[in-house]
Amino acid sequence: MAQAPTVPIELPGLRVTVDRVAFNANAQTPPDHPYCFVYFITIHNDSDVAVTIKGRKWVVSADDGEILTVEGPGVVGQTPFLQSGESFSYNSHHLLRTKSATAEGAYLGLDSDGRAVYTRIPRFEMVLPGVD
Repeated sequence: MAQAPTVPIELPGLRVTVDRVAFNANAQTPPDHPYCFVYFITIHNDSDVAVTIKGRKWVVSADDGEILTVEGPGVVGQTPFLQSGESFSYNSHHLLRTKSATAEGAYLGLDSDGRAVYTRIPRFEMVLPGVD
């Protein structure tokens, strides 16, 4: 008999900070997504178990109502292993059709006890400078 999929639990102490968000005016972008926003993120493991980040899910909501969901394995091509007290920092970007949007999501992982866990990516804004 097939085993039921494990529902991830939110792991206390595993947390995310959005350290900075910036508009990259010099990015080479496709004409249909001309606005490039770079974000800098840190995943902190303040729990008492080691965690391997296995994937991510983003929800990007544009100011025109379009919602884009992005999911996939790893984080920037890596599967960070974080011992208790360690953190992992990286930067990446979203290409947008509109001058402003919000992003939020979650990182999914496995802890050293084999439990499926997640932590939320706090909602942050991407707004073209000078746009109200």
